[in-house]
Amino acid sequence: MEHWFVGIILLIIKLAVVLGVLLLIAGYLVLVERKLLARLQARFGPNRAGKFGILQPLADILKLLTKEDTVPGEADRFIFLFAPAVVAVTTLLLFAVVPFGDTLTFLGRPVPLVVTDFNAALLYVFALLSIGVYGVVLGGWASNSKYSLLGALRGAAQMISYELPLVLSLAPVVMIAGSFSLVDIVNAQSRYPFIMVQPVSFILFFISAAAEIKRIPFDLPEAENELVAGYHTEYSGMRFALYFLGEYISLVVLGSLVAVFFLGGWRGPFLPPLAWFALKVLAIVLVMIWMRGTLPRLRYDQLTHLGWKVLIPIALVNIIVSGGLMMAWKT
Repeated sequence: MEHWFVGIILLIIKLAVVLGVLLLIAGYLVLVERKLLARLQARFGPNRAGKFGILQPLADILKLLTKEDTVPGEADRFIFLFAPAVVAVTTLLLFAVVPFGDTLTFLGRPVPLVVTDFNAALLYVFALLSIGVYGVVLGGWASNSKYSLLGALRGAAQMISYELPLVLSLAPVVMIAGSFSLVDIVNAQSRYPFIMVQPVSFILFFISAAAEIKRIPFDLPEAENELVAGYHTEYSGMRFALYFLGEYISLVVLGSLVAVFFLGGWRGPFLPPLAWFALKVLAIVLVMIWMRGTLPRLRYDQLTHLGWKVLIPIALVNIIVSGGLMMAWKT
């Protein structure tokens, strides 16, 4: 009974810590992106709220909390109010299976640095990524706005299209690790990170994941020069902030998944495991920000062509070649 109670307490503590850290990181990731993009464009970025603009995330939160939460008169009110929560909650739940360290000792027992681990963790990730599209579609449709609806339709087509190469890109990783558990996948990289043996899978996953979270050059659902703001055009206040929050937490989740699947997760010499994991995630996030400030937006036909006619065929060939090489190696 005592061990059961301690387990529940540890789970609650891990949930609270992960949730708090994710929200803090998401808030300051906005500041980091605005600062870096400003430097790329020969500007200063936010520098008024606190020294060097360090309090800008707090100012943004206060502004969004005090803004009027409007609902269009012809909107489907219940779905309109509910849709942003789908995006924010699914992205937060994704981090429940991401291992961000080895183990710690708490009350005399080892505590793995992952909220929960189970054999089908990778399938859980795919399921939540699939559910995330509903927040985009429902928000755009319920707004009763042509711009929002067009953004939602673009988002649905894009996210469903790029889920296929995303899943296929990880098939060789699962074949090598022999498990769907993210902890087992990290442990399988004890001798070398999978990026060394699966560089094609890494490139496919990175491109597909960037399209899945709608980052430039794949931000067609939010194309400002065409759709005002896309699927969240009619949102304001904290409901807009939930969409915004979901986007930046997705960016952290993308960096975490790349680190887990291809960069050895928390493994590395000299530094503590948690520090290695944070550095790898930060590197991926900074590359994504750099891409936003450098690359132009794709046309919609280029987006679909890349997904269906380039990435999926390459992913299928990569699976066949990887399987053949594994069989040849064993024999």
